[in-house]
Amino acid sequence: MAEVGARGLDVFDPSPPRSARMAAAEVLRGVAEPDGPWRLPRRRAGMPPVVRVADRFLTGTLDLRAVEFPYVLEFVRCRFEEPPDLRQGKLAGIEFADCWLPGLAARNLSSANDVSLVGSTVEGLVDLVDAEVAGSLTLRDAELRAPGTIALHADRLKLAGGVLAQRVRVTGELRMAGAHVGGYCNVSGGLLDNPLKHAFNGTGLHVGGNLLMSGCTLNGTVLLAGARVDSALTLRGSTAAGGRADDDALDPHSDPNATLVFDRITVDGDVQLDRGFTSAGTVRMVNAAVGGTLSLSGGAFDALGESTPEPTGYGRALDTGAAEPTGYGRALHLDGTQVGGDLIGRQARVRGQLRMVDFQAKGSLILDGSTLDNPRADAVLGNRSRIGSNLAAREVEVTGGLELRGVRIGANLDLRGSRITQPGRYRHQPAGKPSLDVGGAAIGRDLICARGAKEFVAHGGVRARRATVGRMATFAGAVLGDKLDAHALNLLGMQVQELVVTPIGPPRGDVTLRQVRCTSLDDNENFWSATGRIDLEEFRYDSLRNPIDLRDDAEVERRLRWLRQAMRRTYRPGPYDQFAEMLRAAGNDEHAATVLVEKQRLRYRAVAEGRRWLGPLVLVWSWLQRAMVGYGYRPARALAWLVVMWLAGSAYFASGPELSEINEQDKLTWNPWLFTIDLLVPIVDLGNKNRWHTPDESQWIAAGLIAMGWVLATTVAAGVTRALKR
Repeated sequence: MAEVGARGLDVFDPSPPRSARMAAAEVLRGVAEPDGPWRLPRRRAGMPPVVRVADRFLTGTLDLRAVEFPYVLEFVRCRFEEPPDLRQGKLAGIEFADCWLPGLAARNLSSANDVSLVGSTVEGLVDLVDAEVAGSLTLRDAELRAPGTIALHADRLKLAGGVLAQRVRVTGELRMAGAHVGGYCNVSGGLLDNPLKHAFNGTGLHVGGNLLMSGCTLNGTVLLAGARVDSALTLRGSTAAGGRADDDALDPHSDPNATLVFDRITVDGDVQLDRGFTSAGTVRMVNAAVGGTLSLSGGAFDALGESTPEPTGYGRALDTGAAEPTGYGRALHLDGTQVGGDLIGRQARVRGQLRMVDFQAKGSLILDGSTLDNPRADAVLGNRSRIGSNLAAREVEVTGGLELRGVRIGANLDLRGSRITQPGRYRHQPAGKPSLDVGGAAIGRDLICARGAKEFVAHGGVRARRATVGRMATFAGAVLGDKLDAHALNLLGMQVQELVVTPIGPPRGDVTLRQVRCTSLDDNENFWSATGRIDLEEFRYDSLRNPIDLRDDAEVERRLRWLRQAMRRTYRPGPYDQFAEMLRAAGNDEHAATVLVEKQRLRYRAVAEGRRWLGPLVLVWSWLQRAMVGYGYRPARALAWLVVMWLAGSAYFASGPELSEINEQDKLTWNPWLFTIDLLVPIVDLGNKNRWHTPDESQWIAAGLIAMGWVLATTVAAGVTRALKR
């Protein structure tokens, strides 16, 4: 091994001592001459000999363009006056250790071993476009400086080994578009600084192992669109900021100031943006494919910046002060992404929108303990997403709304103990949006909006229109709504086995249970005391979780009071029919009749309110029907009245004027009791009714008894018929 020069050269000194100067051509002259003075020993058997130059200031150009050089070149603590020219060269290998270079021209280079810049500083372009390296590219502790332009240009670079760039410092763009790395790519602990431009451009990059960027400082956009990573992609503990300003900021699908752009990326293993990862801009991963887990736990994703910006452009607040559904920007954009495992975001902090429309995860989506902040807009927009197992967001603080319309969840949607405040408004409607919207969702097991370690709070209410829940929908211990003119709970058309509506306080706003179908209903007085109207039309439930005892008349009266209170004195027969049907199905016919009597009482009252002059007569008629026959639902009362009429009529005819026989030839013994009962009982003739003459007022009394007999007797007969049928 030949060694030239003295040790200890300061490579950063632009005017090194004359004794350290050496023409770059001298490095190759002794090797090229067969009788040259240098012996080039091999380091070990099978390895090419090494030319080592240390502590030299190399003047002129090291020209190896299109040269086949069978030796490994090592430069240690050397400073180059001109960028080495290795274009189209075929080298055994080359290493620059702790050197200073004004650039490196190595386009189409072919190297049989590593290309190394360990600890070196390059003030200019490192050009490795279309190079082929049988070993690795080593940039460990190197510093590449090309402010505002490309610092490392390695498009279509082919590496049999990996990229070893731990703690690399790059000022400018690190560009590896279309490169193929056979092993792993490790940039951990590095600094990539190219603000408002691409800090790392890896479009179409293929990494055969892990892509490691843990603990990096990324000032500029990391672009890995269409890249492929055969193992894991890790940015654990990294900081990303200074994202690229998007020229098409008015495009509703663009993400201005994105820090990470992973569109259409394919990662066979995990993607880790967790454990202290911080992004001051959008993390964009649209139509990506992740084979393992997407981890966001402990990460911070901030698209809002230090302060709320003024209303400008798309995604900003409107001039009227109303907010767009996207708020002030997307912090995470995952539209169309497919994850083969779980998305885990425990204790994550998101400022801006988490957008995941048409997102798919074969496992669970977990956001327990996170903070989602996008006030007056959608904090989470996940319409039509598909989650194979659970979507869990327990004990989450949400400022904004959760819009999950049309989602498909294999197991539970669990929001236990979460607090959702300051939801947004619709773009073209004045109405406010709900805190949680799962309209049209299909949930395999449970929808849980219930108390956990603290109350579940939804200031904008919950909307689950046309949702299908496999087992239970529970709002136990919930706080629903905060505006009297809005919806606190809207379950229109929901299909569920068990519905639990036991909030901790009365819902503030309207409640809609129209067309809801459930097997079991569990409720409490707070629910029925909602400040708004409760819509119960076509609400069907088969049973109550706590059945009403056959002797518990007070419970029936209490529930009737709840119904009257819920409908705000508006008559609707459906809820009473449903209540009675449920009681009758449980064998509680007496209480069912009580409910139907109350329904008829309210019906006549509603009729009377609509007729100014006939109203009092309608109310009198209603009272008579209720008192005498219970609107036909109390036939036993008709029998009692029949007995009363018999006793009263018998007493009258027994004490009144004696009746004379119509046919004087008949010899019939007068019996006021038999005569009266013959008048009252229709159809049946006991031989008294048509044989006595009733003069004056007796005639009217007899006619009245006959009329009452027809009414009361037919009512009794109808009741007996129903009993016999049962």
